[in-house]
Amino acid sequence: MAELKTKERMQIPRHDMPEQEPHQRATNFEEVNLGYSIEIAMEEAERCIRCKNPVCVDGCPVSVKIPEFIKMIADGKFDEAAEILKTDNALPAVCGRVCPQEEQCEAVCVLAKKGKPVAIGYLERFAADWQRKHSNLKHAHVQQKTGKKVAIVGGGPAGLSCAGDLIQMGHDVTVFEALHEIGGVLVYGIPEFRLPKEIVRAEVDALHELGVEFVTNYVIGLTETIEELQARFDAIFIGVGAGLPYFLNVPGEHLNGVYSSNEFLTRVNLMKAYDFPNNVTPIYDLKDKNVAVFGGGNTAMDAVRTSKRMGAKRAMICYRRTEKEMPARVEEIKHAKEEGIEFMLLVAPLELVGDDNGVLRAIKLQQMELGEPDSSGRRRPVPIKDAIEEIPVDAVVIAIGNGSNPIISQTTPELIVNKWGNILVDESNMKTNMKGIFAGGDIVTGGATVILAMGAGRTAAKAIDDYLKNPETW
Repeated sequence: MAELKTKERMQIPRHDMPEQEPHQRATNFEEVNLGYSIEIAMEEAERCIRCKNPVCVDGCPVSVKIPEFIKMIADGKFDEAAEILKTDNALPAVCGRVCPQEEQCEAVCVLAKKGKPVAIGYLERFAADWQRKHSNLKHAHVQQKTGKKVAIVGGGPAGLSCAGDLIQMGHDVTVFEALHEIGGVLVYGIPEFRLPKEIVRAEVDALHELGVEFVTNYVIGLTETIEELQARFDAIFIGVGAGLPYFLNVPGEHLNGVYSSNEFLTRVNLMKAYDFPNNVTPIYDLKDKNVAVFGGGNTAMDAVRTSKRMGAKRAMICYRRTEKEMPARVEEIKHAKEEGIEFMLLVAPLELVGDDNGVLRAIKLQQMELGEPDSSGRRRPVPIKDAIEEIPVDAVVIAIGNGSNPIISQTTPELIVNKWGNILVDESNMKTNMKGIFAGGDIVTGGATVILAMGAGRTAAKAIDDYLKNPETW
């Protein structure tokens, strides 16, 4: 086939992602996005105009060689595309599903200036899925063993990314995870219909085959302290995420039927509450009930779409600004609307109202309007006088963000944290104030994206490698 000219490439329309029909997917936990076919993937890959200065790579927090892997797809070399991805990204099948490419690599794609960018995320997913499904997994090259041992605290995106790089550098790596399954937010936070657990397990298995050791049900700070880890390991990376839920601070949050998004999604995603009583982790019966979710981010969308799949008759997003200010991905908002989710915008909670038995029965909402911008740059919501509404609900999920879990900071008093409990690091190398201890991901930045956490893990891995070679210079 003759090489296409740039003008010909630019005339190829972007290919949408095939999806389950909304009425069908709103009743099951199967993946919404169905993935590209070979033909669609190859044609989408031909849209890349092979820029001499590929700014898309600069837009990627882990610096994936985007034009190179896309060209492999265009040439039908799918295994080669996956191998290129894996040199920079330990979790390509995950990132192809949950990363906000529209704000990162695709946002700076040259084609986006006059049309639609190359579907980089969809192509990443295609290549990673192809290799997994066709059992052509190849082991990354592992350098000669150094004899150095590194402890990774937290089995989420930051920790897994750091572990993937360090094991290839020849170091012995042990990941300590508090929960019973590796993956962090990938397994307890993101629902099956957005990120199937088998995808995460396959990526974790690939790391295990490279030599990464995983220890579960092990809470660093309680089971073993950071100080005790220091006696056994040459370096430590802390990537425990931000798992302490924020609440609304309104009356009634103690009522039965009120959940933090962490508890709600963990029960459903990791402990399979959707399959009760086959799995004995119950959740409030939502069939034909009214559910309100407070928040406007991806976690809020995950929670409200999950409640719909659990049988909710009325599943509502309650958000104090307008849709324009919502931090959730455009795709997640689109999918939620298609599935029948109600959006109650410009409302703020005043009270969660219970009955005489301490069971939630209603929410009391204050109608808002947008005023001047606040410190985030978004217009501040202000109350409309006497505009208060009470709506009957059976369950509430609070998804307004998370803070840092204090276990490590409380048991490691010499570790410097800020007023929010986030660990302070040198962002150039993720080094903490303690010798040989590095940190990254949400425990440093606060709640952010999977790919940013992975980027921090990669930065830390490089620094840890340098530290292990020359500890006296650090």
